[in-house]
Amino acid sequence: MKYAACIGALIFVSVLLSGCQKEAAQPQAPSATEVAFVTVTPTEHTMHTKMQGRVVASLTAEVRPQVGGVVHERLFTEGNYVEQGDVLYQIEPATFQAAVNEAQANLNSAEASLETAKLKDQRFADLLEFEGVSQQDADDAHATYLEAKADIERFEAALETARINLEFTKVTAPISGQIGISTVTPGALVTASQATALSTIRTLDPIFVDMTKSSTEILKLRQLLAKSGIKKGSTDVSLILEDGSEYELKGQLKMQEVAVDASTGAVTLRAEFANPEGLLLPGMFVRTQINDAVDENAILVPQQGIYHSAAGDAYAYVIDENNKVQSRGVTTLSAVDNQWLIGSGLNAGDKLLVEGSSKVRPGSDVKTVEVEMQNNGEMVRVDQQSGGGTAMQGGV
Repeated sequence: MKYAACIGALIFVSVLLSGCQKEAAQPQAPSATEVAFVTVTPTEHTMHTKMQGRVVASLTAEVRPQVGGVVHERLFTEGNYVEQGDVLYQIEPATFQAAVNEAQANLNSAEASLETAKLKDQRFADLLEFEGVSQQDADDAHATYLEAKADIERFEAALETARINLEFTKVTAPISGQIGISTVTPGALVTASQATALSTIRTLDPIFVDMTKSSTEILKLRQLLAKSGIKKGSTDVSLILEDGSEYELKGQLKMQEVAVDASTGAVTLRAEFANPEGLLLPGMFVRTQINDAVDENAILVPQQGIYHSAAGDAYAYVIDENNKVQSRGVTTLSAVDNQWLIGSGLNAGDKLLVEGSSKVRPGSDVKTVEVEMQNNGEMVRVDQQSGGGTAMQGGV
């Protein structure tokens, strides 16, 4: 009897130990990893194009003499502003004044000859009626009169030319603007339409900035503007100077060249800027920014939520409705501060994983925390009840 009781006790203990071993062998389900996400929300975004530019004077005129002679006087200060019509140089006028006097004397002589020829023509015409002179003599007298009239016109033209040449001894400013360094001094011999300019005048207010944009970028912009939700940007142009400072006045895009430069494949764009202080000088290199277009439904996401494979392909982790991680390929258009502008792959309402990606893989179950990115790039936890936010400390 005692033997049977011992056997029963041993069997009971064995069963109990076997059950404990099975219970201990069963693995516990892993807890879900906590990650942070942002909700993809379309927003209005202005698309900018940054280009290199060169400052160009709005008007440029090289000053050259139109008659030859010795420079008698220079009548301007280099670097100053001159008005159109101001006398800049005086070429020695004596020989040109003499030419005017000679042309005037020739005209006076021709006028006297004309009067004589006129009287003779009238007299022979009267005598011809009474056959006092032959027809040939009357015709000769009339022809002489006509030649005298033609001489008057010729000598008047010669006098006008001489006066113009005399006036050209005063070399005047063809445009208003800042005049540069003079290449000649009083006493220098100059010739008409010489290759070397005496000086150069440039109009600096307003002033132009010429930029170049590839024809490929222009085609992409036109295709972009054809899409719904994309509207054309403004004509405002911002300017960054050589020292990195921003020019305080906005410019206006005025024109786009109608041909592509065959050597560079680029098109020239021109903007006009007010330059009251003369800060912009011709030849300066600057950087410009133009508002090309406005996307009313742009997808902008934090850069830390977009990853790149070894092949360079961009992808993102998206959390589905079952709180599982999915990998999704995306197309990035450009970097905008600390965000990526997405072309495709993400849609409004998607939950984009931005923190905790190193702890998960596609298909992983996750516990989610919604965050928002501030302007400084800091992620702030969203309080679903109060609507307030708490800064994330060291990530998730």
